This record gives sequence, C-alpha cells and structure tokens, in this order.
Amino acid sequence: MNRPALIVLVRHAESARNLAKQGMTYFADEEARKTVKGIPDHEIPITGGGKARAEETGHALRERFGVFDYAYHSGYLRTIQTLDLVLKAYPENERSLIQVRQNMFIRERDPGYTYDMTVGEAERIFPWMHDYWETFGGFFSRPVGGESLADVVHRVYEFLNMLFRDRAGKKILVVTHGGTLRCFRFLLERWVYEQALRWPPGQSAANCGVTVYEYDRALKRLVLREYNTVYD
Repeated sequence: MNRPALIVLVRHAESARNLAKQGMTYFADEEARKTVKGIPDHEIPITGGGKARAEETGHALRERFGVFDYAYHSGYLRTIQTLDLVLKAYPENERSLIQVRQNMFIRERDPGYTYDMTVGEAERIFPWMHDYWETFGGFFSRPVGGESLADVVHRVYEFLNMLFRDRAGKKILVVTHGGTLRCFRFLLERWVYEQALRWPPGQSAANCGVTVYEYDRALKRLVLREYNTVYD
C-alpha cells in the first residue's frame, strides 16, 4: 500500500463569519458585519452551535473509525477548536495515540482585499468583479489580492504527496475548510475542470460535514466512500 488506508476530511464547525455572512460572498450590510469586523481569518472562532456539533461529530467518528494515527488542522482557530472538540470523544488512553499536526497547506483560500467588505462596498470598489467571476467561474477566478481555488490545489497537492510518502497504511483525520475541501476532491477524485467550477446544487460542504476516502487495493488508489455526512 502506497497510500493512507483511510482519509477522513471534516469541514470546521460553524464559525462566527459563517453565521454573520449567511452563505453570502460579502456581508449583507454593516449590521451583519459588526460582530466580526476586523478579526483576521485565522482568528475567527466557532459558534456555540458549532461547538455542540463538533462534539457530536467526534463521537460518531470514534464509533465508526476508532483511533486515528494522525489528525491534522490548518492552524486557523476554527479548525483547532473543531479538532479539539472532536478529540474530546476519545478517552485519554486513545487520545494519546493520535498525533496532532498543524499544516498550513490545508488552510482556507486567501480571500484578498474584499474580506471585510459589504455587498455595496465590493460592487462600488470592484464593479468589474461580478463579470470576471461569471466568465472564469469559481475555480479559476482569483479574489482581488487573494487566491483562486486553482491556486489552493497546488498546496493541497503538496500535502497529499506528504501523506502518500510518509503516512502509507495510516488512518488520517483532516479538519479543513470548505474551499480547500473542494480542492481535495478535485485531486483525489480526478475531477475535470467543469466539475470544479462550482459545487453542484445541494453539494456545498456543510460545517462538520464528513467526507471519507478509503484505499481500494484493486484500484490502487483512494476512493470516495461518502460525502458531507453531518451528525446532529
């Protein structure tokens, strides 16, 4: 086996920005923005509801997969908090067997200069952005001063190469971000560009959504077994 035996990807629990933005690209208005304005992306915490779901996810993961060999987070506060709560489900003797690692290659895409903008501000300052995004799609488009998902693929590729080289046969847990998760899928499932341009309807990564890849000995690669399972 030249791959991990199991990779379980978990999107971080609901964050304060998730709650404030309500699925929008920019903040609806100043009122929506005020609770998180000025907090850099790597310091955004999870919500109370997010904490409860992360703990439920931990119990489900322990019951289904047992002890992981390694658990990775991106170093962003919301992934650290999510992983800590997931690992609370493990008694100390099991928890001590799981090696926790930070890896910046699995951080969220850099959102660039529009990070704290409202819809009105973004439309006024970057009036051409909507047409640009419509032309190139959500995979190749690069936020002003930020990264495209195609850029993020490069660092996820490096992370996977490390797992393939150093973690063959191991059980791996990865707590990451929604955009980054799409890049994992692009690489592990060998998507063509059309599949990566946007999430299919109803397929956006859920907070604490669990995605599972298992090594298939016949195919000699990691195969998707389930996507976006949420435990309440």
